[in-house]
Amino acid sequence: MANNLSDYLEDEILDHILGTGSWTMPTSVKLGLFTTDPGEATGGAEVSGGSYARQTVAFDASAAGASHNTAEIAFPVATAAWGTIGWVVIYNAATENRLWHGALTATKTIGIDDQFKIAAGALDVSID
Repeated sequence: MANNLSDYLEDEILDHILGTGSWTMPTSVKLGLFTTDPGEATGGAEVSGGSYARQTVAFDASAAGASHNTAEIAFPVATAAWGTIGWVVIYNAATENRLWHGALTATKTIGIDDQFKIAAGALDVSID
């Protein structure tokens, strides 16, 4: 998810760096799954129902402008069809503000009894 900062995060970073505001680092972040493009602010169709819940994600310290998830991200087993997952959004867990968004390299259709997982190190977040 290179350079896919949300409008919210872009403003917070600029204000913080330019000294016109301060930004408190999230204590944790969560990942949401989308069936349509979420865009930078509000939009897209996040999965709902069928035991879906956003999942907490831990990242390693950035190097060369990139960071990766440190452990597998495993969503609950679907108790109803979730549809075709094509995008993800990273949220500040406390405020639910969008931070990053991006398309998956391959879509995945989740039906009843399927589980969506992302392997450790496979979720790349970068700024270039």
